[in-house]
Amino acid sequence: MLHYNFPPFSTGEVKRVSAPGRREIGHGALAERSLLGILPSPEEFPYTIRLVSDITESNGSSSMASVCGGCLALMDAGVPIKATCAGISVGRFTDDNGGREVFVTDIIGEEDFFGDMDFKVSGTREGITGIQLDLKIRGLNLSQIEKVLEQAKRGRLEIIDIMERCIARPRTEISVLAPRLVTININPEKIGKLIGPGGKTIRSIQEKYGVTIEVEDDGTVMIAAPNGESISQAKGEIEALTEEIKVGTIYTGRVVSVKDFGAFVELAPGTDGMCHISELGNGGYVKSVSDVVRVGDSIKVKVILIDDQGRIKLSMKAANPPAPGSELPAGPEGAEHGGHHGGHHGGGHGGERRDGGRGDRGDRGGDRGGRGRGRGGDRGDRGGDRGPRGDRGPRPEHGGQHGGGHGGNAGPGPGSDAPVNPEVRTNPSGEASSAGSY
Repeated sequence: MLHYNFPPFSTGEVKRVSAPGRREIGHGALAERSLLGILPSPEEFPYTIRLVSDITESNGSSSMASVCGGCLALMDAGVPIKATCAGISVGRFTDDNGGREVFVTDIIGEEDFFGDMDFKVSGTREGITGIQLDLKIRGLNLSQIEKVLEQAKRGRLEIIDIMERCIARPRTEISVLAPRLVTININPEKIGKLIGPGGKTIRSIQEKYGVTIEVEDDGTVMIAAPNGESISQAKGEIEALTEEIKVGTIYTGRVVSVKDFGAFVELAPGTDGMCHISELGNGGYVKSVSDVVRVGDSIKVKVILIDDQGRIKLSMKAANPPAPGSELPAGPEGAEHGGHHGGHHGGGHGGERRDGGRGDRGDRGGDRGGRGRGRGGDRGDRGGDRGPRGDRGPRPEHGGQHGGGHGGNAGPGPGSDAPVNPEVRTNPSGEASSAGSY
């Protein structure tokens, strides 16, 4: 909205100041239309703009002066206009018979009175945004119009250069005295959640931050506040309240409830997710939920699943992966991992004693027969029979490879003519011992 005021004293007259006349309304409309072409969209700058042009002295085109001054005021106020806009008028003079024709740039009052034409052109470096033509003759041909527009362009570009020496571009921030206004878009299905039952939610936000909130049916939310701090806080709460929870996103939420099977975490006002006990901690075994989190704690969680009913499954482990090389905590998980790890690697050495040693045990069993046990001799043969297990070739396990190699030397296979470990001798206590390596 542009208000154009042309008081009588601007032309040296003494008159009653009254309502705008036809001339003031027309000149104000021209200036307003010329500046509309460079204004940002309501989505980019959702403010209502009011420009006031007070003409204090007039001896030329006051409407084009309103365009130049209005553009400078918009840039100084921080309105993100598209380009610098300026305007200028061109007049026309001829002799009595019309043989000579002169076009004059930026005519003054006398030239406007005695001339044949007042051609006003406003625009930017890229193009024209407004035109108004006053004629005292029957008309203009195309060649005359082309000449006028070219002459007006040269003058307009010179004025823009002078304006940009004063202020080259719009200020990045609006005035601290101006109220703040922010527009955001939310999912229309979330409007009910923002308003709340009976408007309870939206009223609480307005009272909490001292802002004014307007919601459109298409999901457009306009927030107005007296300062930037309160509006940013209100905007953050509205965005959190209406946020679309997506799988893979990491949130910092507050624990609102603790159960035996897990903890419920508030991701946004009115939106909770469940973190199962198996997803708590940093990778170790968790015996009790209360060992890791308590009601009121702020924890970092990752959304790993949203089922068909909209229930949200969270993971604290996925949001806080353990550091490389960190040790496992004590507990069943650590014991299980350690047992498996040790069994796998220790099996190699155990296999070496298992096959090779059992070959020697066969010999010891043979000596035990001398102690009066009839079964001892059988054990010797069985021990010898087990020796050839080393000839079966390498086993898949690491331990089988080593054990098979040593066990193959423990004793002869079935049908062999060699005696069963002839180097076995009996010590004074009656127990058998082997001269070989055990």
